[in-house]
Amino acid sequence: MKVLEITSAQNPKLKEVVALLEKSKERRSQGLFVVEGLREVEACVRNGYAVKSVFFNSQIAAAEDIGKMFPEGADTTLFSLSAAAYSKIAYRESTEGVVAVVEQKKLQLKDIKFGRQWNSPLVLVVESVEKPGNLGALLRTADACGIDAVLVCDPLTDLYNPNLIRSSLGGIFTNQVVACSNEEALEWLRANKINIFTAQLQDSEWYYDTDMVSPTAIVMGTESTGLTDFWREASNAKIKIPMLGELDSLNVSVSAAVLCYEAVRQRNL
Repeated sequence: MKVLEITSAQNPKLKEVVALLEKSKERRSQGLFVVEGLREVEACVRNGYAVKSVFFNSQIAAAEDIGKMFPEGADTTLFSLSAAAYSKIAYRESTEGVVAVVEQKKLQLKDIKFGRQWNSPLVLVVESVEKPGNLGALLRTADACGIDAVLVCDPLTDLYNPNLIRSSLGGIFTNQVVACSNEEALEWLRANKINIFTAQLQDSEWYYDTDMVSPTAIVMGTESTGLTDFWREASNAKIKIPMLGELDSLNVSVSAAVLCYEAVRQRNL
């Protein structure tokens, strides 16, 4: 595994990393994205992502330790950076001094495999989520609950947005995540005979009165407008969470966690 040294913060390689961090267009055109943090890079490697290069602060991390994360013969170049050079591409202070450039994966609906944790499929569907932090939190919940797949329908945020990766703590790598249209998701769910439960306040039953042991897709909308009529009309059942205070809305990631863990509870009985 080659180790090259970079001491100048003006090095062209660092400018390429900054462009990937800041511009979704650059990420799309190159098919690359940036991961910051030792835990996140390890999650990439474990889940079969191709890591093209690793930039590390030579005052914090050692090439020998980083090399241990990779299988023998991995085609990855390591760049040893001075503290000044590393600060050019680092966002967080406590990231073990590691930033990686990684190839994107284009998972499709047909690639999804069931049985990650449950005998009966459990899928989380999120429609038009705008905030990378919310989607990142949803992915952490999906990982914790053993969700088979997360379908991001009509996405309004780049799946490889650095804020999403940071907030997911690597959940973007540990889950089967597919970006698709509403229509594609619905066709796939019906083809796999998965019940569609839409989270909404209107015309709904309590979520804990709904059978989530059978093949289940929990469908979440945006916080501002909720689900579109497309999913409301397609649902097999509409479910709601009790709201006992004066407010009538929870953060979408919190709501998803409540519903997903109900599925876990039922399946563990």
